[in-house]
Amino acid sequence: MKRLLLVVVCCAAMVPLAKAQEANAVQVGAFADYFRSNGTGTNMFGLGGRVGVTVLPFTRLEGELSYDFNQEFNTGFTNTLGGTVTFANSGVRVLHGLFGPKVELGHRRLHPFVELKGGFINYMFSSEPAGYSSFSHQVANLRSQNMNAALMPGGGIEGEIGPIGLRLDVGVGDEMYFNNGTHHNLTVMFGPFIRF
Repeated sequence: MKRLLLVVVCCAAMVPLAKAQEANAVQVGAFADYFRSNGTGTNMFGLGGRVGVTVLPFTRLEGELSYDFNQEFNTGFTNTLGGTVTFANSGVRVLHGLFGPKVELGHRRLHPFVELKGGFINYMFSSEPAGYSSFSHQVANLRSQNMNAALMPGGGIEGEIGPIGLRLDVGVGDEMYFNNGTHHNLTVMFGPFIRF
């Protein structure tokens, strides 16, 4: 019975994808992101990409992946002789992977949208320099690292001229991850996209 239900659900999911063959069925974009980890008070910045496929009118299923580079922090002291400020690499990097629906609330050149995405957040602590090698190392060791389930209710606004546009996403209050309770974090993403 469970297998039959799975087949029916899969077939039902394919029907809207047939409609996705219309114009502007795929949206591909890149973005810069800001992630405020409230647990540590750390501001993280990174880059990401996303792909969306139209499944219903004004509804897309999107998948996105972003990588936040390590954050430096400074320490210092004051006394009568002066002080020294030192900068230290925190070694913290964050990999986000989210998937879910985005519903566009209009079809003009500038329109708002809402989204609900689930996935994972992976924290990595490493002394290697931030870059492609540390990103690929984090992806390769994803399951052996500190991976947590994540949920991001969000929204934003996007504007477009023809197939090209800009998009601003804001996690409505937070991007939540679950590790010994719920942790709330602010997420903001901004970047260009193209539809074809």
